[in-house]
Amino acid sequence: MRPAEPIFDATPHPFGHGPVDPVVYDASIAALRQRTVNFAAKRYADMMFVTGLDRTTADRNFRLRAAVVAAGLDERAAGVTIQAEADAAYAAGRFLIETDAADCRAIVRWDETVGQAVSRPGYGSILLGPHRAPGFDAEPIARRFPNAGKAWPVGDAVDAGPASAAFAGALDTYFASCPGTYGVLVASPDRVLTERYSDFGRADRVTPSWSMTKAITCTVIGRLIHDRWLHSMHDPAPAPLWTDPRAVHRLITLDHLVRMRSGLGFPVRHDDGRTTIGFENSAVYQDASNAFEAAQRSLVATIPGAVFRYVNSGMNVLGAIIRDQIERRGLPYYQTAYSLLVDRLGMSSYQHSADLGGNLIASGAGYATARDYAKLGVLYLNDGIWDGERLLPEGWVDYALTATHTGTSYAACFRSNSDRIFPDLPLDTAWAAGASDQRVFILRRHRLTVAVSNETDHPIDMAALNRLIATAIDCYA
Repeated sequence: MRPAEPIFDATPHPFGHGPVDPVVYDASIAALRQRTVNFAAKRYADMMFVTGLDRTTADRNFRLRAAVVAAGLDERAAGVTIQAEADAAYAAGRFLIETDAADCRAIVRWDETVGQAVSRPGYGSILLGPHRAPGFDAEPIARRFPNAGKAWPVGDAVDAGPASAAFAGALDTYFASCPGTYGVLVASPDRVLTERYSDFGRADRVTPSWSMTKAITCTVIGRLIHDRWLHSMHDPAPAPLWTDPRAVHRLITLDHLVRMRSGLGFPVRHDDGRTTIGFENSAVYQDASNAFEAAQRSLVATIPGAVFRYVNSGMNVLGAIIRDQIERRGLPYYQTAYSLLVDRLGMSSYQHSADLGGNLIASGAGYATARDYAKLGVLYLNDGIWDGERLLPEGWVDYALTATHTGTSYAACFRSNSDRIFPDLPLDTAWAAGASDQRVFILRRHRLTVAVSNETDHPIDMAALNRLIATAIDCYA
């Protein structure tokens, strides 16, 4: 006989079976070594087979970055570190890097640990880890650019003028202090005003964006709202694996995801037997896995909306939502994912990286030329209107570029200058930002955008960058 007050609610519920099983982050030494060689393989595939650097230049630009344990709320890293061990192995010649130009493949070995990555057009570099091949067919993607021969920004024809004397001097100073920079481009909404590239940069060279890709993903969400595929940023995030309304994941809104307030984390299993809660900030680029599934299998570690914690998981939940919205309409995923935004802007050089399962990673690892990166800035300078057509909802630009929570200057996948990180720039300056400080600045008051592309692991001199952008305003606004 059933008790009057059963321990578990036995009421029939037709809407789902609770949250998915959480992904558990392996923090063992072996797993950290595997992530380290995986990331090194992806870096070489990026540099040589997407960006197109020769091996000598790639070797010069490479910096070994060992994987770290996913951190909690108050730390950048937790537990053990293997950076010193990795550096010693690298110095001793125990880190072997092989590249196969015919197959666009990079293989990195650290003793018995092997990681691989391959590059395929339209899919960036695909991290394979210990696997030989991706788990999907990387077939050519049909992309359309009807305005290709027209003047920038609608097309790709650029007639940039020389830098003014004052700005040329600022560029000299900047490049001297920032040797990892590929290039700098300054544009108005109508034309490229000036551009300069380093000896390993070119106008047609695609470069990694890392987390600048978040701004692309957020803008695609804006497109889906404008086209009424989605309704409001304050609705529960309709992730395809978050189907049960009883689960706490249903408290996470689209706004929480783009503002890094989702609360998503995961259990971290340490070598000493401990289990802690960690927040993912690099595993998506180090673990050869299905990024969208892993993100949706995150735990809700803090109250959604309550805590700012910069993670990649929330962005890849958005990527899963974008893919689901495309496929439920019977549309081809890859072609539609590009056509929603970057192909509409004529960003012909732009491509995402795919994960092992064929998802276009939404949190980072996209690539483009500085000329194409700057087109995103122009879209925001023009209040979401492109070539006379509104692509983003009215009010979206203010929403996306404005920090709305205390304690952080982070906006909606863009960063703002509300904390005066750039003291000589206006408070309403905003930018898309990626690892190693590459940026697309949006200077709405001055009707300028500035794209700065930089190689991974070569930090930019922030004071020099501040002076450079301030000089661009003085010379061109």
